[in-house]
Amino acid sequence: MVLQRKLTKAIELKYNMRSVKSQIPVNHCLWLIITIFLQIIILFFLLRSSQQSNTQHAVALNPSDCQSGYVYVYDLPPAFNKELIDQCHESDRGCGAVSNGGFGTKATGLEHVVPRNLTPAWYWTDMYSAEVIFHNRMLSHKCRTLDPEKAKGFYIPFYAGLDIGKFLFNYSAKDRDRKSEMLLDWLKEQPTFTRNKGVDHFIMLSRLTWDFRRLTDNDADWGSKLLHMPLMRHVFRLSVEKHQNDNLEESVPYPTAFHPRSESDIIQWQNYIRSYKRTKLFSFVGAKREKIKNDFRGVLMDYCKSEEDYCGAVDCATGICSDGATAIMETFLGSDFCLQPRGDGLTRRSMFDCMLAGSIPVYFWKGTFKGQYEWHLPWMPESYTVFIDNRDVRATNGSLILKVLESIHKDKVKEMRETLINLLPKFVYARSGEDLGSVKDAFDISIDRVLKRLEIGRNQLLTQNQAYFES
Repeated sequence: MVLQRKLTKAIELKYNMRSVKSQIPVNHCLWLIITIFLQIIILFFLLRSSQQSNTQHAVALNPSDCQSGYVYVYDLPPAFNKELIDQCHESDRGCGAVSNGGFGTKATGLEHVVPRNLTPAWYWTDMYSAEVIFHNRMLSHKCRTLDPEKAKGFYIPFYAGLDIGKFLFNYSAKDRDRKSEMLLDWLKEQPTFTRNKGVDHFIMLSRLTWDFRRLTDNDADWGSKLLHMPLMRHVFRLSVEKHQNDNLEESVPYPTAFHPRSESDIIQWQNYIRSYKRTKLFSFVGAKREKIKNDFRGVLMDYCKSEEDYCGAVDCATGICSDGATAIMETFLGSDFCLQPRGDGLTRRSMFDCMLAGSIPVYFWKGTFKGQYEWHLPWMPESYTVFIDNRDVRATNGSLILKVLESIHKDKVKEMRETLINLLPKFVYARSGEDLGSVKDAFDISIDRVLKRLEIGRNQLLTQNQAYFES
């Protein structure tokens, strides 16, 4: 019976096809077949053209622009980046910090502080937003490739800083490690990661390196242990403050509020700060930390307020000091020098705000500049900074600051400021997709150097493997 039903259906189908054919003239059938065939050909070429277009968008048209090689950007599951932005209300930085590709909300109220036509280039950029900025810049980078076999470097766009910021307080060590462990579980399934043990991979960490270096599983200890996880052993990392004894880590500038749209934006701002009339010898922006014994910021704030003729103060304990706030920029623009104590680590976002305004940073711990930002700033910081030992400042209740800064000749001050002005493009982050002409910004410099550093690591691995098999 089953066979009979099948035969019956086959016969009915054959009959129906004949019925259709009998209703369509032969010449119409021919034209129908030709039309379908042509549509298939057109569709094929459109798909091929689209694929070529996508590849060209992702890979530099001129290979000489990418002499250090191409970068492959992992398309990670959304839990590692996109969802962290979607859930920004849970973050310690807030949603404004991750808006506009990491630049933050548009800056307002700067019209009387910066040239009016430059105000569109200013944002309230959060100091820990670099991982979002790097990801967005990498997606449109001229040396990005969609073919992992052509890549010399592999970028892991995990927003580790956004993730850990949610769990730093009142959470367990497991909570802080969970997303990092999930990421590494995903990476170890990728042949591109395992074949070279991750030596050709890099990640951007937008917080201090100390937030990712927990040594124990004690819930009371700080941060995650991402950088101590075995699979991270060979991965290169960028951070806004590096561990100075880790040769797999390099520091990059904290993001500032200025994101130039063109080379002319940079030149105009350089000319502006070069000719700005400065009425104070030095300035200090910060707040006392009352809970810290012998708080050094308190020494600086008290001394600055006692020398109002020489020092401009912005007390963040009594006023708004959000990143890039108008009062901060005005104060830095109006002073020759700016006092830069330690931040949460040895470094501080404020020193880049200070240099952006053409004010010369005065620091009090050698670790604030020594060994940091070597890709972007000269190795001889005395050409654009002043060092006064914090112990000597304490011993004089701050009066040594005025004595040292007054002794620097005006011609020397002008020379130091000019050094800063020339360095400026190297520590600002341009908007994604903008053309700065011959200028390389902080991001461009970082990626060029990363690719060269990854090549060294890859060659070392190949040499080690060869020595192993020959032994």
